[in-house]
Amino acid sequence: MGVQTIVSPSGDELVVLSRQDYQDLLDARDHAAAMREVAAGADTLTEAELGEYLAAPTPLAYWRKRRGMTQAQLATALDISQPYLAQLEAGKRTGDVTLYARLAEVLRLRIEDLVPEPAPAP
Repeated sequence: MGVQTIVSPSGDELVVLSRQDYQDLLDARDHAAAMREVAAGADTLTEAELGEYLAAPTPLAYWRKRRGMTQAQLATALDISQPYLAQLEAGKRTGDVTLYARLAEVLRLRIEDLVPEPAPAP
């Protein structure tokens, strides 16, 4: 890792490193956080479950089923309509952050676990 230390005009010491080294540090930080979550009891998936997760139209659809809830049960718990929940699960509608926070609470997840990955750029 090539690191350079410089002093800013205001006297602050700054560290300069390559974008790749910076990305490696971010990846190491994220990995450490993930391992802490697993050690604390976070859900992990088997290979078969990962296949089901990837095949689901949205993470919400996968996690609702994994938690053993019907759409009607989850919709009732959130005080939303079942057709609206179905559209969320199909990726045809989006909800606001408040709804996703409530979904995460009911499904015992983090909001990040419910947000679909953005489509790759062409």
